[in-house]
Amino acid sequence: MANLTRWDPFNEMTRFDPFRDMNDYFKGFMLRPVFQGLEAEPDIKLEISETDQAYTVKADVPGVKKEDIQVSIDRNEVSISAEVKQEKEEKQGNKLVRSERYYGKQYRSFTLAHDVDESKADAECKDGVLKLTLPKKAGAETKKLAIK
Repeated sequence: MANLTRWDPFNEMTRFDPFRDMNDYFKGFMLRPVFQGLEAEPDIKLEISETDQAYTVKADVPGVKKEDIQVSIDRNEVSISAEVKQEKEEKQGNKLVRSERYYGKQYRSFTLAHDVDESKADAECKDGVLKLTLPKKAGAETKKLAIK
């Protein structure tokens, strides 16, 4: 069954785009094969859990050395940055068939509900997972206001 749409001649006049036809041509034909098969830049995925005393953050940083990871804490804002270096080579015998390299920096920042005690914070990286233990600062409880 065909869908019926109402044609508005004034709508076409307000949407003037001189390159509209050119964009449609490239969208379906030229650009797709170029980017096909390329992997997107990986993101730092997080898992955050909370207890009364501390936050525990697990961040996925596969293939990153612990020397290339930086964590900064500013009161209740935590930032994680990781420098990614990936190299892939495919060989057939002694002949190099394909070589791919990716160098980049990943960055993730988030805000917690309570301030973090930076002096007691701990970081550990094992098997591509960065584990942060972020104790809450003493006396930094949220104040609730009574509504009048």
